[in-house]
Amino acid sequence: MSTTSSLGRHGPVPSEFSAVEWEARCDLAACYRLVDHYGWSDLFGTHISLRVPGTEHFLLNPYGMLFGEITASSLIKVDQDGNTVGESDYPINPAGFTIHSAVHLSSDVMNAVLHTHTPAGNAVACMKDGLLPSNQKALLILGLVAYHDYESVALDHSERARIVSDLGDGRILVLRNHGLLSVGETIAEAFFWMYRMETACQYQVDILSCGQELQFPSKETQDYTIEVGKKINRKRRAEMETRQWAAMLRQLERDVGTDWRN
Repeated sequence: MSTTSSLGRHGPVPSEFSAVEWEARCDLAACYRLVDHYGWSDLFGTHISLRVPGTEHFLLNPYGMLFGEITASSLIKVDQDGNTVGESDYPINPAGFTIHSAVHLSSDVMNAVLHTHTPAGNAVACMKDGLLPSNQKALLILGLVAYHDYESVALDHSERARIVSDLGDGRILVLRNHGLLSVGETIAEAFFWMYRMETACQYQVDILSCGQELQFPSKETQDYTIEVGKKINRKRRAEMETRQWAAMLRQLERDVGTDWRN
């Protein structure tokens, strides 16, 4: 049984973890629970990763646990080659590590990666024109959205360079014929980019399902709003990491309890 060594932002810190790693574990476990809560999970098929600050180690979900079961202590720590650090009764998803390590190993600041297979996200990923500039939700994030063509199941590590190249300096990557990816300096940032993209994709699916001719803003208005979005989004990260993420944790505690902190 774990003993505690100190008190951190998420409460007592088990003695087997540093305070920094435990905070990362709790935030990542919370993100898994929120993804499940919002209906973005796909049984065992997707994954969220987070770098342990100040290290070359990354935290991933145990392959075989549902997102609603994941806790801070059950997360698996791996090195840059995907080797497990420490002990676990579960493996990791090798395809997941290929996709996530592409981002982590290319940047010292992109610490969080979130990947989904939702119906709305996949619908947009299968549309030739991708995310359409049909509404404000889409326009405000379009400046951060990039695209990567499907190359089959992500087991070939040579694909990592192409993923990174296609993402560029964006924060949201549409994996064509596959799903969505968001990245951030923190797990909060990655979560909120995914929330905004998932919402925009659902808007698009709902709008197209009406079978009516679309009313697009003028090209001038589209371009202006995309630029406004870029300026707004540069200022959003601090807000995501503080008040907004704290509100999500409170919601999680109200709706599903606090066992993710264990």
